[in-house]
Amino acid sequence: MQERIELLSPAGDLERLKIACLYGADAIYIGGQNYSLRANALNFSLDDIKEAVLFAHNLNKRVYVTVNIVFHDKDLAGVKEYLKNLDSIGVDAIIVSDVVIMDLWRKMKLKMELHVSTQASALNYEVVNFYKELGATRVVLAREATKDDIIRIKKETGLELECFVHGAMCTSISGRCVLSNYATNRDSNRGGCAQVCRFVFDALNTDKVFSMTPKDLNMVSDIAEMIKIGVNSFKVEGRMRSVYYIATVIDVYRHLIDMVVNNKLDIAYTNYYLSILNRCANRDSTSQFFNGLPGRNEQYFLGRDEVSNKDFLGIVLDYDKENKIVTLEQRNYFKVGDVVEFFGPKHEVFEFVIPADIRNKDDEIIEVANHPRMIVKFKIDRELEQFDMMRIKVFDISQFL
Repeated sequence: MQERIELLSPAGDLERLKIACLYGADAIYIGGQNYSLRANALNFSLDDIKEAVLFAHNLNKRVYVTVNIVFHDKDLAGVKEYLKNLDSIGVDAIIVSDVVIMDLWRKMKLKMELHVSTQASALNYEVVNFYKELGATRVVLAREATKDDIIRIKKETGLELECFVHGAMCTSISGRCVLSNYATNRDSNRGGCAQVCRFVFDALNTDKVFSMTPKDLNMVSDIAEMIKIGVNSFKVEGRMRSVYYIATVIDVYRHLIDMVVNNKLDIAYTNYYLSILNRCANRDSTSQFFNGLPGRNEQYFLGRDEVSNKDFLGIVLDYDKENKIVTLEQRNYFKVGDVVEFFGPKHEVFEFVIPADIRNKDDEIIEVANHPRMIVKFKIDRELEQFDMMRIKVFDISQFL
């Protein structure tokens, strides 16, 4: 086992960054309002980044900022000042794909680390050594790297390696897609990806449809092997995902990594956590390239059915310890008598039955919480914390023993 194992979470805004930190991420990657590949996300102003770094550093977490677009001449205006600001704020690393930014980082003698983005499509040890010579301390490997690729790259470079473990895949090789550019004139390598690979097309001379969408990535079953072969950072995709998705995925991988390190992970817990994750997202998932080239079972060809469930019921705003009353912001319909469960960073999952005395913000007794984001209160003996979450009770670990 290696000493440094990092769970790296995405965050599209400050709320999601705080959720990621609290639910067990060791580091969080975010995008600024310029030079980032998720142009449609809310993203972070410099003031937001200052607040994010302060919050994360107070919890001994790290913050990385993506500066990973493919730069055109016009993009270079202001980039030096931006990098200087990130460095003075105390950002721990920038994640970049363009050599021009790597060169600027070196010439400006910035304190923050240089990480090479997956957009650079690194799949062999020679290119990783090239980036190492430019000063990179870490390379985020392309999602298409196999286990054998990772082993060889680690052996030949000794560099920190970051690999994706969960989230969406690209139809093309990481960082080399031009589908969006061609079909919509939105540049996928400059933050404007229209996700044409998610479109469903009419197949010629048939009433069937055609898609080219890869299933999502899910490395739960291979997490122990990834640790064994020397992966340093385990990256979750999804800066535009919800707070519930971030909390659930980070909570699951935090448990998985800790159980592997402490030699406590078994098939029952593996299957339990797989089941939790499979309900959290609305696409099928698989290990994709890790164990070899993906085939027909790792791809959608004839359309797909992506139905979002309503598992996420609410987020805890406050808990009155004296009166044992929780204040909850509702996110999906629930009613008196429903069997739910609470999970959070400071306690294990526990089951609960919604009591008969739910009250709304006007202290009126109600039987159903059916208005989006309505504030409700009810009594619960188990102590809760802000940002704990309530979801439908579906699985129990005893089902998998």
